[in-house]
Amino acid sequence: MASLSSISDTDLDKQVATLTRELATLKKAVLKRGGAFYEDGRDTASDYYSDITERLGDALPAIRRQGRAIEKTARDHPATAAAVGLVLVGLVASLFLGGRQQQAPRARSRSAR
Repeated sequence: MASLSSISDTDLDKQVATLTRELATLKKAVLKRGGAFYEDGRDTASDYYSDITERLGDALPAIRRQGRAIEKTARDHPATAAAVGLVLVGLVASLFLGGRQQQAPRARSRSAR
């Protein structure tokens, strides 16, 4: 390695200028690639959105029919609908609370180590 006394200011200025040009070139390359990745991601998201919209559009009449049938059944049998609703609420609550209780022993066993 050259000693500091043998490096002139002109050499340092040239090296800094060269590094600045290389850095500018690298920035341009990164910007081009980043722009291309952004466009690819945007196109992919747009494709997914149009595919989902198309599938939902095709299924929407069937979903509406099922919704009307469920609504009619709930009106005809309100006690049964209430019971099913309570069972579903209980199931969701037990899944939520059961998941929280399973995570707690793991955390305790790790802290005991």
